[in-house]
Amino acid sequence: MSGARLLPGGPVAEQILEEVGQQTRLLRARGTVPTLATILVGDDAASAGYIRIKQRQARNSGFESPHVHLPASASQADLHRVIADFNEDPSVHGLLVQYPVPVNLDYERALATIDPRKDVDGMHPYNLGCLAVGTPGPRPCTPAGIEALLAFYEIPVAGREVVIIGRGATLGRPLAMMLSQKRPTADAAVTVVHSGIRDWERYSRRADILIAAAGQPGLVRPEHVKPGAVVIGGGVRYEGKRLLPDVSETCAEVASAITPRVGGVGPTTVAMLLKNAVDAAVASATSAEAAFAQ
Repeated sequence: MSGARLLPGGPVAEQILEEVGQQTRLLRARGTVPTLATILVGDDAASAGYIRIKQRQARNSGFESPHVHLPASASQADLHRVIADFNEDPSVHGLLVQYPVPVNLDYERALATIDPRKDVDGMHPYNLGCLAVGTPGPRPCTPAGIEALLAFYEIPVAGREVVIIGRGATLGRPLAMMLSQKRPTADAAVTVVHSGIRDWERYSRRADILIAAAGQPGLVRPEHVKPGAVVIGGGVRYEGKRLLPDVSETCAEVASAITPRVGGVGPTTVAMLLKNAVDAAVASATSAEAAFAQ
């Protein structure tokens, strides 16, 4: 029987979303209705499901959530035109293009056309630059959710050794920057390993906190984990509707704490998306009030 403490993301997300709801109510009382716009291109069932989750949570948090669904045959110019419309609409505070897009489209080009102030995914090059130099801005949602999860469960990070498996632009790389920055919920010694490191297990076995972000099902097994380490599963793949995490559930045999196979990092990612959106709405309303006062 495993003695590992489970670290579900649900309670973390609830706390974040309660704060988002409070900010939303204050904004509405001041005459601002927070608005998160979404764009879906094509008919990928999983992407459509993610959009529904984000829209539902936005509405539950008091947001308006306009949506544009473009056909898979849409051109790059069609996508850019919709983005431009939302960029120019002052009532829209947050904007996201659901990833992935059809193969005939360039997601990175589309992302670069989003107003950085409305980039709720925190993935615009300008915002990633702000993260790199430590200036304020929206943070990538899954990395921010992982930091929030560690803080919520009072898992010490400062001064500890963190190993991240995976160097992807949406998770591994930004998370490494975040957890190495100087603040109470970070300030760690961070090592990033990846497919180019043959003996990555040498690094994972010394980690106080091991974070899997590779998208390779079952990659991390008990023999890769230092006894008593905290294990966070951030990377997943899907086989049909079945979720396949990077971390084997048997890692609970050696870990002191571990995220569950389902309901770990996922809920915190959506919550951080809404936090970025409400922060954008607050910034917009504050800017408008300051301009009006002049």
